[in-house]
Amino acid sequence: MKQQLYNAALYCRLSRDDDTVSESTSISTQRQMLRQYANEQGFHIVDEYIDDGWSGLNFDRPNFERMIEDIEDGRVNCVITKDLSRLGRNYIVYRDVFSQ
Repeated sequence: MKQQLYNAALYCRLSRDDDTVSESTSISTQRQMLRQYANEQGFHIVDEYIDDGWSGLNFDRPNFERMIEDIEDGRVNCVITKDLSRLGRNYIVYRDVFSQ
């Protein structure tokens, strides 16, 4: 049986900046966790999509939108995130966003 090839998007989001000029500590931690998991599972990482300082109350986030475009274009067939709250706070909307 042929094993499924997963072309993964790593998605990180933090709604509040942790008062640093560069990337927040939480984003760095999320990135490290997601990379480790993807590598352990043998997933091909297509790209990292990071929205640092963006609210999860809506989907108007630059890298979230870029990730959706890559899904629609067939570049990505798997999204890895720390938990569903990183994608957004309105879980019911996911059905509509990801079922297209």
